Amino acid sequence: MDGPDVDGLARSMALLAGGHDDGHAHPQHPGDGAPGARSWGKAPDYHDDPARAAAAQAATAADRQRYLTAGLAPVDCRHCHAQVSVKKLGPEYTAVQWNSAAAARCAHFAEVRAAGGDSGRERSCPRLADSIKHAVAEGCLEAFSSAPSPGDG
Repeated sequence: MDGPDVDGLARSMALLAGGHDDGHAHPQHPGDGAPGARSWGKAPDYHDDPARAAAAQAATAADRQRYLTAGLAPVDCRHCHAQVSVKKLGPEYTAVQWNSAAAARCAHFAEVRAAGGDSGRERSCPRLADSIKHAVAEGCLEAFSSAPSPGDG
C-alpha cells in the first residue's frame, strides 16, 4: 500500500491557503489597487445605493442590540442593591452583565478593593449569585433561556 501523495497534498493546501510561489495564476488580492480587486467583506456595502446601505446599517445595529440584550432581565442584589442584567443560558451557565454603577456599589467588590485586591479579577459576587438563585425561584428570571432560532423576531 502506497502512502498519501504528500507533495500533491502540500500543493493543494498551498493553493487553498494562498501560496503564490507555485507558478500558478491567482486572483488579485483585495485592496491591492489592481483592477478587479474585490472586498473581503461578507456582505455588500451598497456604496451605489445609499438608502439600502443605511437600511443595512440600521438592521445590523438592531441585530447587534438584540444579540447583546435579548433575554436579559434586571436583578438586584438583595444585600447591597447593585443592579445587573442577567440571562440564564443553561442549568449551570448564567450570563451577568455588570455596569460601572453596579460594580462600584457591590459590597463584595468593595471589600476586595478595601483589602487591596482587584475586584475585576473576582469571578463573581457570592451574594449576587444567591440573589440570582432567588430571582429564578421567585419566577422573576427564567430558569433557562434558549438562544433565539433563526427566523425568530
